[in-house]
Amino acid sequence: MRDKRVIFLADCQSFYASVEKASHPEFQHQPVVVAGDPARRSGVILAACPLAKQQGVKTAERLGEALAKCPGLVVIKPRMQRYIEISQMITEIFQCYTDMVEPYSIDEQFMDVTGSLHLYGSPQELASQIQQRLLMETGIYTRFGISETKVLAKMACDNYAKKNDSGIYSLPVANLPETLWKLPIHQLFMAGSRMTAHFHAMGLPTIGDLARTPLPRLKEMMRRRFGKNSDINAELYWRIANGVDNSPVTPGTHEVAPKSVGHMMTLPRDYALLEEIKVIVLELTELVCQRCRGMGYMGQTVSVSCLGADYENMSGFSRQAKLMDPTNVTNQIYHAAVQLLERHWDGRPVRRVGVSLSGLTDDSEYQISLFEDPSRERSRALERTTDRLKARFGDSVILRAVSLAGNGQAVDRAAKIGGHYK
Repeated sequence: MRDKRVIFLADCQSFYASVEKASHPEFQHQPVVVAGDPARRSGVILAACPLAKQQGVKTAERLGEALAKCPGLVVIKPRMQRYIEISQMITEIFQCYTDMVEPYSIDEQFMDVTGSLHLYGSPQELASQIQQRLLMETGIYTRFGISETKVLAKMACDNYAKKNDSGIYSLPVANLPETLWKLPIHQLFMAGSRMTAHFHAMGLPTIGDLARTPLPRLKEMMRRRFGKNSDINAELYWRIANGVDNSPVTPGTHEVAPKSVGHMMTLPRDYALLEEIKVIVLELTELVCQRCRGMGYMGQTVSVSCLGADYENMSGFSRQAKLMDPTNVTNQIYHAAVQLLERHWDGRPVRRVGVSLSGLTDDSEYQISLFEDPSRERSRALERTTDRLKARFGDSVILRAVSLAGNGQAVDRAAKIGGHYK
């Protein structure tokens, strides 16, 4: 009989805010939030420390609302590059205890400690040891959910470890009837507000009510409510409620080869002229090709999308074209992208633009035509050189001239990660 797995879900408390408080000891005993633009008092709350939450401040609410609740709030602008670095540092600390570490998000990571637990004692002792080390080395307080499956470790953390004094909670499968099953259905992992309302309508107000419902019966109930194609969702929720999860902790799970590489940008205003939209298409094409070269891919299918600002009366297009041969050379992709833009844009203002490349193949070998322009190989060499410079000094170290015009967004975009300043 195979030994039971011992899986941790480690969650960094108020991650962005905790990183900032560790960097600014003077704010240690003050309510701190990380938000859009403190100077303009605008944007939304990305993270709030426990002191701020005690004043009623909530993540995702507008900064103005938070300041009304807590006038003494310390507002700090996000530094996404720093948060990524700290997250990677935490991963490296986890890897000192097990090689089975799987990042789940920037502030949550799974660890399978089954093979190394005998070196450290009980799961609670190991979790406490890691917790203390993280606090000492990074200043981040981390909670640990412990169980035999990933989904139970996640619910142990969210429903119990985040609410007790130790920040550590073990949730064995055998104890589910006395613990998890007594909780209201909205505390089930992946049960949002709409699904919670449906469960209540079906007479399933607690997690236990769902877990104890025979699976064939649950499928029948969900078919009546959602239609005949609901069996997969029925089984998914039933398995979560019963803690059934065979998925392993998989290092490198986010390094799977992509099917496409793309970038989309929401513009700061409506772009109504073809020439200014072309500037954005060029900048996005350059980003896509740079990423493809960095990952070792070429692509053969170019896609372009342009959408208007009125989401109730959608305008725009999304079209693609197949090239004769795969490539990752910016000018070649841009030429195809502009043809799509000129052919399908209806002349109405554009607020979102996207470019992507699919049909990916390895770029270590490519077809050379007898009639190929010899300058294309020089273009490949030049782009490899600029890629190295950008990797070392940042994306704004070399820019196309059009990006320095008023329509370009490359300078602003180079200063951001995920839409937030580095």
